Amino acid sequence: MKLTSYFKRFLENEVNLNPSRITTLDERTETITNLLSDSENFKDIFIDVVPQGSYAHKTIIKPVKTTQEFDADILLYLEENAEWEPKDYVQELYHFFRGNNTYKDKVSRKTRCVTIQYANDFHIDVVPFLERHGEKYVTNRHENNFELTNPEKYTEWLDERNRITKHHFVKVIRLLKYIRDYKQTFAIKSIVLNTLLGEQVNDAALLEDENCYSDVPTTLYTVMKKLKSYVKDHQYMPTIADPGETGENFGDRWNQDGWAVFRTKMIYYGDKIIEAYEETDKDRSLSKWQEVFGECFKKPENKSEQNSTESNRNLISYNNTEQQISDLGFPLRLNPIYKVRVTARVNKKIGHRNYDLHTQGNKVGRGRQITFTVTNVNIPQPFTVYWKTLNRGQYAIESNCVRGQISAGGMTHQEPTSFKGNHFVECYIVKDGICVAKDRQSVIII
Repeated sequence: MKLTSYFKRFLENEVNLNPSRITTLDERTETITNLLSDSENFKDIFIDVVPQGSYAHKTIIKPVKTTQEFDADILLYLEENAEWEPKDYVQELYHFFRGNNTYKDKVSRKTRCVTIQYANDFHIDVVPFLERHGEKYVTNRHENNFELTNPEKYTEWLDERNRITKHHFVKVIRLLKYIRDYKQTFAIKSIVLNTLLGEQVNDAALLEDENCYSDVPTTLYTVMKKLKSYVKDHQYMPTIADPGETGENFGDRWNQDGWAVFRTKMIYYGDKIIEAYEETDKDRSLSKWQEVFGECFKKPENKSEQNSTESNRNLISYNNTEQQISDLGFPLRLNPIYKVRVTARVNKKIGHRNYDLHTQGNKVGRGRQITFTVTNVNIPQPFTVYWKTLNRGQYAIESNCVRGQISAGGMTHQEPTSFKGNHFVECYIVKDGICVAKDRQSVIII
């Protein structure tokens, strides 16, 4: 059985990184950004600070043990300094933090970054990142060379997988990372795991079964069935090409012994997940899911407890104005043949660059303007585009500006970034009185 409400509770209580920790991480990143952009060492070549890795992909999970910590990577996007060698970027960054009273006892050096340690709870790796001759590089201080990379393109690729799966894919990644860290029966770097899982996601699956990504457990079931089949077909470690198109083989970060263990365990856990999902008896299904996730995977609170929690959390009064497309008289009948994508461009501001939002983990600061554009539409005219902007989070609630109304519009739509929190803009394509396609662009305002 799906046990969708069980998955929701499990993710919120056991897997997802605490909202307070995310807020702290965002605040620390903002502080570092302001510090570096105003520093004598970097202000003349400073371009931006860009989330990278699990921070950009929204796949950081809560440490399984209280003694563990989590980490986040940020790219220090710089113009090239003609007077520096590759090794100087990390060295200069390290010396800058060592010369700051707040950071001097928290900072250390690695090959490609400096690490700032925060009170044994988490650390941030700050990675110098620059563009030269039309390509993007990180710097290696030990080898004194530039290393080709394209983390923004990788983030874009992962975001597309998430959209195909109706925004359930990142939750599937978190669940697999939880299994890895909780069971400790296999080891794999997160970027390799994300890539292998992402390779199992495509639009073709929707043509076979339009409901295959309808919710978290169904997406997990679909992806794990495909991953199980994939690893069974590859006794020897395959080439795992970087979707960022750098030419790197992520398999070079692994070995055959590690692949063999991973292959065995993915077949094992794939079977367990398939059995749990297909089991029609609720109690037996729960028992099978617990074989995968442990006893913390359990029944959510009863409705009275949930309502009490919600009422305590939302003591501030606000107008919940969110609409669904069906409220406007348009039934939602998504056609898997039809496709639409919304892209978001953060408009240029003095002292900042413009960029495509999804290349930076959908994160943006306050006081910016975003242009949303309907792209990659294969739906024949005529049709009408409708837009919805939903503000979420405490700041929007306190300002009584949650919004969520739907209105007709054109192929572009603009919004300012005003309130911290996780928000989204959604577009709907209505043809012959029916909503046949939609897409959502997340907006994380920090």
